[in-house]
Amino acid sequence: MTGLLLGLTLGIGLFLVWWSCWVPDPGERRRPPRVGALELLRDEVVQSGLSGLTVRSLLLACTSSFVLVLAIVWVGVGVLPIAVCFAVLAAVLPVAYVRRRARRRRAVLRDLWPDAVDNITSAVRAGMALPEALGQLGDRGPEPLREPFRRFAEDYRLTGRFSDCLDRLKERLSDPVGDRLVESLRIAREVGGSDLGRLLRTLSVFLREDARTRAELETRQAWTVNAARLAVAAPWVVLALMSTRPESVEAYASGLGAAVLAVGAAVTAAAYWLMVRIGRLPEEQRVLR
Repeated sequence: MTGLLLGLTLGIGLFLVWWSCWVPDPGERRRPPRVGALELLRDEVVQSGLSGLTVRSLLLACTSSFVLVLAIVWVGVGVLPIAVCFAVLAAVLPVAYVRRRARRRRAVLRDLWPDAVDNITSAVRAGMALPEALGQLGDRGPEPLREPFRRFAEDYRLTGRFSDCLDRLKERLSDPVGDRLVESLRIAREVGGSDLGRLLRTLSVFLREDARTRAELETRQAWTVNAARLAVAAPWVVLALMSTRPESVEAYASGLGAAVLAVGAAVTAAAYWLMVRIGRLPEEQRVLR
């Protein structure tokens, strides 16, 4: 009888161990879906502030740059591997420009968001309704933020649906700070209460401290990023100068020369990514889409 009980206990224990390997983790079920590369690129396009630019037109510009530079360098130099290298660099430039512009604009907006939050706080304390307090930023808020809030006011006048207008405002801003502000106001609107002013003041203080700390760190880390860019550009500038003399680049027309260029491009890309990864501060991600 004792052996039967021990065997049954062992069997149940082994079954529970086996079952635990197939039961999904509750934390994994709550994990938000990963954002795709195109969605991240769309956020960069919106944050860059380039009116009329879309992801499709940006990708079309990259493709056109690749084809144009490939044809020009191939005709001028006569070495296809070199032409492909410079064509790839030209194809990356539009995306790099948009991302750099978006990064700079985020830095500007990071300093302006506390003023916008203070403006909303003052409007709410003056007795304005929450939609009106948001809409007046289109006329009295910081200049770079006026257009999205002006369109929010127009949407609210047309539909009167506050939640839907907030969703469209989030899409027009595509900014992590804007997401937090919008969701805070949505909760305040739905739940109600008298803590909205305190919430906005706390958010304003937090944004100012975050902007001040990040600005100091970015100033100290800027030299690392600039060194990475210089190290990446130097070998390709030398290659461009060598391409002016056809006898200097004949070796790259062979298979071994193409392999050398491919390995050099891969090493350059990996080194640049690693140096930027180490030196640049992590960008705040949109988690409240």
